[in-house]
Amino acid sequence: MVPPPAERDNVRVSSPALQTTPTADGEDALTALVALVREDLDACNRQILERMQSPVALIPQLAAHLIAAGGKRLRPLLTLAAARMCGYRGERHVRLAACVEFIHTATLLHDDVVDESDLRRGRASANAVFGNQASVLVGDFLFARSFELMVEDGSLEVLRILCSASATIAEGEVLQLVIQNDTSSTEAQYLDVIEGKTAALFAAATRVGAVVADRPVSEAEALDSYGRNLGVAFQLVDDALDYSAEQGKLGKTVGDDFREGKITLPVLLAFNRGDEAEKTFWRRVLEERQQEEADLPHALELMQKHRAFDDTIARARDYGDRAIAALACFPDNAEKRALIDVVEFCIARAR
Repeated sequence: MVPPPAERDNVRVSSPALQTTPTADGEDALTALVALVREDLDACNRQILERMQSPVALIPQLAAHLIAAGGKRLRPLLTLAAARMCGYRGERHVRLAACVEFIHTATLLHDDVVDESDLRRGRASANAVFGNQASVLVGDFLFARSFELMVEDGSLEVLRILCSASATIAEGEVLQLVIQNDTSSTEAQYLDVIEGKTAALFAAATRVGAVVADRPVSEAEALDSYGRNLGVAFQLVDDALDYSAEQGKLGKTVGDDFREGKITLPVLLAFNRGDEAEKTFWRRVLEERQQEEADLPHALELMQKHRAFDDTIARARDYGDRAIAALACFPDNAEKRALIDVVEFCIARAR
């Protein structure tokens, strides 16, 4: 049910404190990156808050709920840092970082409706509070805002990159629906899903940094590779955490992917390495959706038995290494070191 409208027609949205997670060696890579681009990030947040306003009270009200839940602002941070690493000193990257965040937030709103999720970043999801209809429509509003920002930038190449990423995200989500509950799905199909729904926006977020700096195509492609590989690593860790983390650490209910019958790499590894009795179990709980209270603990036992969690994180580490290697063509500077440390931050979430 939609909460009653606020007393004033236009609910103002305020900015939250940034949430970060320390890396294993005690350094907080995300906090270091934030400090490095603090002025740009503050300007980006102002853009986000300004563009979230609307005379339709429910839009800023729902937006305020999302912002209150926190969030790392990782994708816009990548845009800001990539542009600075490439030597850009203008202001275009600030609007584009806000654009990236709007695309991301819109997809979160839509995803939670599709997945019937009750939690987002440890709080009640927008659809749980405001209803599915409001969440979908406000997600559409945020997509529209992102396209306004692209048009204002005036670059056809930027428009091409971000529009392509938006379409690819939708394709990834649809493909996930196609293979959901199907234990005959392949690792290649699973990778297509996460490269679409997650990695495409990471790649676009970093690539536009080179474009606004007017850097050579080779550098834009290097940043594309960095973002794409980082995005795959990020999603692999997320999918592993669904079967291993505490609810507070994950920001959603542990086991949601299991209950929804999602085919992720930990599931594929455990299924393909199991005997026929174990495969029968997976088919029952994922394909037939006949789940009992003891099934999730048993699934965790099977994953432990077949090293599904450890091997998923190892795969994430491999993609993280590829992301770092993609930055080799850039001279050493503070932004480059921060982008390398962010890779470590993303993978360290599994520890």
